[in-house]
Amino acid sequence: MNKIVFVCWGNICRSPMAEYIMKKLVSDAGLESRFEISSAGVSQEEYGNPVYPPARRKLAEHGISCQGHHAHQITQSEYHDAEMIIIMDRPNYRRIKEITRGDPEHKVSFLMDYTDTPKDIEDPWYTGDYEQAWEDILAGCTGLLEYLINSPAQELTGQEKLSSH
Repeated sequence: MNKIVFVCWGNICRSPMAEYIMKKLVSDAGLESRFEISSAGVSQEEYGNPVYPPARRKLAEHGISCQGHHAHQITQSEYHDAEMIIIMDRPNYRRIKEITRGDPEHKVSFLMDYTDTPKDIEDPWYTGDYEQAWEDILAGCTGLLEYLINSPAQELTGQEKLSSH
């Protein structure tokens, strides 16, 4: 089972979008039994909140429900139980390193590093551009799934990819 946790700042926009997009891609591929997918934030600011309405609407436009989601901060237990921690941007990386005491298990990687255009995924909470967030997250999740399907025996760490940031 590939346990993946998507992480952004508050767990109300980018990381839940990634969680539910990835769940849809995995379901469409008939691979649900191979994956456990969740999301979390690096802050507690949005604890308990649902997916932010514009992000929820963007998912709904594509037939994806995020009902039942409640934001929370990633825990040490989630870090240790996951095989991959997929983050959205450099501020997430700095904060996740604090939370995990330096990513000792080398599980953290950037979502867009699984595409041909590695970059940070801008936070639509600030930019208001949920379409761009959707496009970036979809591209990242698609690339991540292709990576996992094509590299099943490869160690699932993102350490090599982090060197590009």
